[in-house]
Amino acid sequence: MYESDAGLLAPGRAGSPAEATTGDSAFLQAMLDAEAALTRAQSACGLAPAEAGRAVTETADADRFDVRDLALRARSGGNPVIPLVADLTAAVPEDARPYVHRGATSQDILDSAAMLVASRTLATVLDDLERAAGEVARHATTHRDTQMAGRTLTQHAVPTTFGLKAAGWRALILDARDRLTAVRASLPAQLGGAAGTLAAFSAFSAPSAAQEDADGRGEADLLALVAAYARELGLAEPVLPWHTLRTPIADLAGALAFTAGALGKMAADVLTLSRTEIGEVEEEEWGGSSALPHKANPVHATLIAAAARRAPGLAATLYG
Repeated sequence: MYESDAGLLAPGRAGSPAEATTGDSAFLQAMLDAEAALTRAQSACGLAPAEAGRAVTETADADRFDVRDLALRARSGGNPVIPLVADLTAAVPEDARPYVHRGATSQDILDSAAMLVASRTLATVLDDLERAAGEVARHATTHRDTQMAGRTLTQHAVPTTFGLKAAGWRALILDARDRLTAVRASLPAQLGGAAGTLAAFSAFSAPSAAQEDADGRGEADLLALVAAYARELGLAEPVLPWHTLRTPIADLAGALAFTAGALGKMAADVLTLSRTEIGEVEEEEWGGSSALPHKANPVHATLIAAAARRAPGLAATLYG
């Protein structure tokens, strides 16, 4: 019997808000939202009946579709959009079926869905960063005069304060917040059709090539459609189809890797300062041991540090 990954060996993500927004069901819902937004955008531009937009939107609920079945059927075409479009088309009323996925290519839906997943997940990450910034700000204020040894190259240097160290943590968290905020605002919708030319949409938007040449209506209609699609998704309007222009992916990877590194620096400090022989800090909710009941393990810092070590490699893959 198939079971989804419950995160048994991934305590860093298990139960986190991001787990719910990045799983298979979340991506399926994002693909359905992208399909529904496309039909609504065409309706808004007069390229499809309003009833079609409503019908596809009402049907685009991930609970109505079998994510495992879609995954298995995706093997034949290389992506899940192909079987999803077939199932969505069959599920909507007959008069709305011609308007499902009309003019789009699979990558339009996959990329737009990926941006939706990223935007929704970043919302939860930004909330976490705001809370973290508030907590370390409290420590910075409370301990502004709490002296501790300053260290360089792991060795005692001159005195400093724990408040200053906490203020440094806060500065990194705010830097991460600002970068993620900027990236989230720039995440674009994707709409280009089979080769990025929007050619399939041209057939719907202009009655003839002669009229396009005469008044530019065809081009204006296509630009209006892209803008309407981005609005329906709540994403940025793309300057060009970016099927092979992957700047948004690189920007997202860089900002997330920096965020993991910023939090990883704080975690590394906590791991060092909570060592038994140093004992300058400890986690408020520490982890126990199955064999050594006297231990107060800095489990949260360990999980953060583990994520920070993995993130650069993942970012490098996306940059590649």
